[in-house]
Amino acid sequence: MKFKTVEWMDGKIRILDQTLLPLEEKYLELETPGEVGRAIKEMKVRGAPLIGIVAAYGVALAWMKKLDVERAMEELRKTRPTAYNLFYALDRMKKAYEEGKDLVEEALSIHKEDEEICRKIGEYGFSLLSGDEITGMTICNAGALATGGMGTALAPFYVAKEKGKKVRVFVPETRPFLQGARLTAWELSRNGIEVYLVSDGAKAHILRTEKVDIVITGADRIAMNGDAANKIGTLGLAVCANEFGVPFYIAAPHTTFDPGIKSGDEIPIEERSHDEVFYCGGTRIAPEGIGARNPVFDVTPEKYIHGFITDAGIIKKPYDKNIPSLIMPLLRGRG
Repeated sequence: MKFKTVEWMDGKIRILDQTLLPLEEKYLELETPGEVGRAIKEMKVRGAPLIGIVAAYGVALAWMKKLDVERAMEELRKTRPTAYNLFYALDRMKKAYEEGKDLVEEALSIHKEDEEICRKIGEYGFSLLSGDEITGMTICNAGALATGGMGTALAPFYVAKEKGKKVRVFVPETRPFLQGARLTAWELSRNGIEVYLVSDGAKAHILRTEKVDIVITGADRIAMNGDAANKIGTLGLAVCANEFGVPFYIAAPHTTFDPGIKSGDEIPIEERSHDEVFYCGGTRIAPEGIGARNPVFDVTPEKYIHGFITDAGIIKKPYDKNIPSLIMPLLRGRG
C-alpha cells in the first residue's frame, strides 16, 4: 500500500484524514480518547475494521495517560452504532484491562491481527477469480482505507494484481458521502489498479452491459443467518448482480459477524445529518423547506449473497449452520 491509514507513534495515534481525500493527503495526530471519538464520529476514520482498531488505540491512550479507562470505553461505544468491529475491539480491550494487561500491546495486537486477516481474505478471495483479465465491482470503500491492512473487499483485487493479473474495477460514487468517488477510486488508482467511476444510478446498466466477473463488497455487521449490513446502496447492487447473473460476495473478517444478532432485522441502522443529502461539496443541491432521510447503511438478505470471503475461508450456504460453526470458535478464542 502506498499510504498508511493508522499508526501508533510514541504515545500518539497518527491517522489519515479521510474527509479531505482525494484533494489533500493530510495526517492527524490524536492524543486523547476524546479526539479519537471525534475522529470516528466525523468520519475522519471510517470502515468497520479501522474503526475498531482506532477505538482500541483510544482506550490505550486513556490507560497510558492514567485517565478513566472505563469512561473512555463507554464514550467510544457511542460513536457509531452499526459497525460490530467497534464493539468487538472495545470488548476485547475491556477484558484485557480487567486482566491487568498492557493495553498498548493489546491494541497493537488487534492492529497486527487485522493486517494478517486482510491478507488471508485477499488470498481466499483470489481463489474465486479466474483468467488473466478480471473485472470487478464494489461499493463504498472496503480497502486499505477501511482497515489496518490491504482491505477486505479490495484485497482479492490487490492479490490478483500481485500475481500478474490485469484488473479493472467499476466503482459507484456512493452518495451522499462519496466514499467510492473520493476514497476507493483514489486508493485503487494510487495502488496501480485500473478504475472506472460510475454514478450510483449506473450500477444496473454496467452489470447488464459489461462483462463483470464478480461483485465484492465489505460489511459492517453480519447476522448469524447471513443477512449483512453495509453502506447504503449495497442492497440494490446485490439485487442487480443477482438479476444479471454476476456472483455477489461479501468480504469481511470474522470480527464483523455478530453472534448476538439472529437476522438483519435486528441490526441498528445509523442515520446521519440531512445536510449530507442537501449539500454536495459545500453547495446546496436541493430546495429549501423539504424533508430528507439519510440512512447510511442497508441490509442485504442472505438470499442475494453467494458467499462470504473471510479470514477463515469462504463460507457458503446454508449460512445459519455454517456461520455459527465456523465463526463462533474464532470469536471465543480471541476474547
